[in-house]
Amino acid sequence: MTNLDGRAEPSPVSAASDLFETVRAQSLGLVAPLNDEDMGLQSMEDASPPKWHLAHTTWFFEEFILKPSLPGYRPKDDRFAVLFNSYYVQAGPRHTRSRRGLLSRPTVTDVLSYRSHVEDAVREGLARDTFALDPERLEALITLGCHHEMQHQELLVTDLLNAFSYNPLLPAYIEPKPASVSAVNETGWTGYDGGLLEIGHDGEGFAYDCEGPRHKVWLDPYRLCDRPVTNGEWIAFMEDGGYANQTLWLMEGWAVREKNGWDSPLYWWRQDGVWWTYTLQGPRPVDLSAPVVHVSYYEADAFARWAGYRLPTEAEWEAAAEPTDIDGNFLENGAFMPVGRRSGLWGDVWQWTSSDFSPYPGFTPPEGAIGEYNGKFMVNQMVLRGGSCATPRQQMRASYRTFFYPHQRWQMLGLRLAADQ
Repeated sequence: MTNLDGRAEPSPVSAASDLFETVRAQSLGLVAPLNDEDMGLQSMEDASPPKWHLAHTTWFFEEFILKPSLPGYRPKDDRFAVLFNSYYVQAGPRHTRSRRGLLSRPTVTDVLSYRSHVEDAVREGLARDTFALDPERLEALITLGCHHEMQHQELLVTDLLNAFSYNPLLPAYIEPKPASVSAVNETGWTGYDGGLLEIGHDGEGFAYDCEGPRHKVWLDPYRLCDRPVTNGEWIAFMEDGGYANQTLWLMEGWAVREKNGWDSPLYWWRQDGVWWTYTLQGPRPVDLSAPVVHVSYYEADAFARWAGYRLPTEAEWEAAAEPTDIDGNFLENGAFMPVGRRSGLWGDVWQWTSSDFSPYPGFTPPEGAIGEYNGKFMVNQMVLRGGSCATPRQQMRASYRTFFYPHQRWQMLGLRLAADQ
């Protein structure tokens, strides 16, 4: 195939191969600042050690591409199929999630060797065209594996932040950059007409199964704040008794707040009259103009009620985002924390919506273990939109839905306010 100026266009498989190389290298770049002790840390059941993330994303390519479709492929170690399966029931037995941090063996060196073994097999199969798959299916599986790994790059970063936060030394993952503590700017709003609109992936390019089918929704006229809620605004909520005013909270959220003793976002503390926060750049004074981060859905909902507004629905967010450029503070920026005040829908923090993570009309999961990727999680979780400072930029599109339980805080979770017109 050639383009208009006569040059050959890359085949879909070639493009997927390039993506594979880029993504695999990016994962190794993320662990480059770590030592072997860091690589085995697991601070809670929701999190996994960096070493496990590297191995599981490798297992994904081996389990779903190499084993079923590359003739003559031999796994490096058959036991890895159990150690590094996450939740794919149809793929076989799994090591207990909460005990991933106990896997001192295989070593970091073993895991890196496993990655090389699988990468070499993928490259050889592509070079020799020996995969027992048609090119379109092969391209789709490699691309899915790459996007799966990008999701784990985000998890690796946020899991590491949680693990490091328990260390009294409060270590810095990267060299701290100059801090800027600035005042909160005025809030701006953009109005949208609503009407009968379509949301969901349109079928062009990659998307996860849960992003479709594209379907019609009715939206009444609404407004969105031009930026996420800031730390300065959150401190005002705290100082006004937001964490003590039960009337602002959903009943379940209040019970979770009381059980856990929440009185500020995760990783915050007060010292000599100043609010501080722990980040992957080490401890820093809270930047009043930066988006607030590490707040649960329950906290976000309480704040919105305190402010006299509400959280947007995911349809409202997507309808506003579809015509906009994807520009923001993402993983590749290397800050690993929200920075400064800026307008726009993208980056810095994932934004809680008021929408349940549920199937779109006509949703059908793929057959086999791949179908377990999203469909079986469509209960009791809430949708977030927009990506964060830990999300790879290439992951983002207007239809991308991530989801977490309403009590969770360790991800880069923030909020944007909405209102009726």
